[in-house]
Amino acid sequence: MSDVDRWRAVAAATGEKGEKGETDRAAAERGVRLAYRRAGLAEPERIIWAGSPLAGARAARSLGDAGRSVRDEVRTYPWAEERRRMHDALGPAGWADHWNATGARLWDTTRALAERIRTGIADALADRPAEAAGIRAVLLDAVLGQHDAAWLAAFDGRSERLEGLAEVARHAGWWWPYERAVVICERPVALYRDEAGRLDRGDGPALAYPDGFALYAWRGMPVPAEFLAGLPTLTPERIRTEANAELRRVMLEYYGYDRYLNESGARPVHRDETGVLWRIALEGDEDVAMVEVVNSTPEPDGTHRTYWLRVPPTVSTAKAGVAWTFGVEEEVYAPVRQT
Repeated sequence: MSDVDRWRAVAAATGEKGEKGETDRAAAERGVRLAYRRAGLAEPERIIWAGSPLAGARAARSLGDAGRSVRDEVRTYPWAEERRRMHDALGPAGWADHWNATGARLWDTTRALAERIRTGIADALADRPAEAAGIRAVLLDAVLGQHDAAWLAAFDGRSERLEGLAEVARHAGWWWPYERAVVICERPVALYRDEAGRLDRGDGPALAYPDGFALYAWRGMPVPAEFLAGLPTLTPERIRTEANAELRRVMLEYYGYDRYLNESGARPVHRDETGVLWRIALEGDEDVAMVEVVNSTPEPDGTHRTYWLRVPPTVSTAKAGVAWTFGVEEEVYAPVRQT
């Protein structure tokens, strides 16, 4: 296994009981103390464990006698100085090649996951705006542990100064370093992603922590937990009445477009270079018209996503339906590139 693959495994490691990836608290705490010593700081007096980044942020916010944050001394400055050292040693082109062969291969997925966790924390506190504001500030003090795998991969075996940070990342999740105390989080207990690295699960949380904090997603799109719970009992009527276009797309993907059209009594009424116009007759109501279009821009996994656009029942061609979604007449709709 290459160094990059090892760090990819670190970023995706979970702490399920009995699994090899289970959080090793002793090793993580040794890494914390080493990181402090490498930064020229006294070791923290206390190390407090939390069950998720949300719980960790709350614990960090409630510390009353921990002193100031030392994130800059522990992580920011060492990283910047080591990067400058390697950049000077390798030269601009050499550093770019090295980064592209190491950290860049992990950067997009780890950054996206960290941002999704931050968003999930904000969503969990949406009904408590005062607490949410305080937590957002505390999140700026976090070291991302295993989710710092991208840049740690670039320095693997090349920097004694970063060994403490790397040791924590190999064994734990996010952590908050202060002068006299550290708050450190367990790894997640579950992580499900699709081929493109996006959070993805149809029958439960795509990311879950031991204290119950969890994120739900379908092919990268955040969805409510109760929404996923209702997918197995979907009906064409439920899909038709969903007001949220993105959630309706998830429903259609889960239910299956072919099945939906077949069970809805839909019929293709027109096709042209823009797509296919389908019509669903509804008793006591106006018809449902949808245009089936294929995105010309491929997804990260190389596939081309099919979209279904709800259009007025009065449209008679696929092009007229697509033009309506852009607010123009069919005669003037002529995209340079369809996306």
